[in-house]
Amino acid sequence: MQTPYLLVLYYSRHGATAQLARHIARGAEAAGIEARLRTVPPVSADCEATASSVPDTGAPYCTLDDLRHCSGLALGSPTRFGNMAAPLKYFLDNTSEIWLSGALIDKPAGVFTSSASLHGGQETTLMSMMIPLLHHGMVIAGIPYREASLNKTQTGGTPYGASHVAGAQGQNKIDQDEINLCQAQGKRLGELALALRRTA
Repeated sequence: MQTPYLLVLYYSRHGATAQLARHIARGAEAAGIEARLRTVPPVSADCEATASSVPDTGAPYCTLDDLRHCSGLALGSPTRFGNMAAPLKYFLDNTSEIWLSGALIDKPAGVFTSSASLHGGQETTLMSMMIPLLHHGMVIAGIPYREASLNKTQTGGTPYGASHVAGAQGQNKIDQDEINLCQAQGKRLGELALALRRTA
């Protein structure tokens, strides 16, 4: 049997979403599950543009097998007009073979995001990322209000998933409440992945 892992899959243009992903991975590892960080390549309006098969820096690009065999998923994107970024949507649009096989049914999933401003569409972006996961039959897990940081955060953090307010120039560092919520979400997803795997 394959070793269980939480797939932390994200797109990050300026680095904030990637930082959130690393904190979620730490939370998952605290639950005793491997965290596998993966990203997706950018998309281009230039039909001649091609991306290298390996990114220059950061996490490797996600394969369909990374997604197919995960025990749980944390999906992250910056906000794009209240929606997920096109590169992540493009990746998800190409997962029909996984949907047809039912490989993700009953596996836990959560979402996370970063925006430039406090009211920059974080919650709608999180909801937009949940929709394809529901179509895949995944079990959506948010952040419960038992997490103290959810009640006192002055920046990012929602019950729908972890988030960060980066600022117009990306000048805001991830604060402690945002870190706490990322790690709590990762830990919860890791625990759920292990528990649901035992009942499968």
